Amino acid sequence: MAGLWRKAPSPCIGICKRPGGICVGCGMTKADKKTFKRRRSKGERKALFRILIERLDGMGRLARWEHVYRRRCDRKDRPCPLDKL
Repeated sequence: MAGLWRKAPSPCIGICKRPGGICVGCGMTKADKKTFKRRRSKGERKALFRILIERLDGMGRLARWEHVYRRRCDRKDRPCPLDKL
């Protein structure tokens, strides 16, 4: 199961607008984006996804992000980690 998290595509969905320092597309900060690839363990990545889901939900953007991210996982032919949270 750890392989699922290591192969998970970045949560970034290509919108990249950061009013207030948090991206409206994916909920990540610049620091989150810089460190995503270095977060290799299942626990680290799972924790980041949970934080992003909470942020996006608070911004009212969770449903859109989840839809686009699932499509991205499908296009890359990778299992979606959102199914394992």
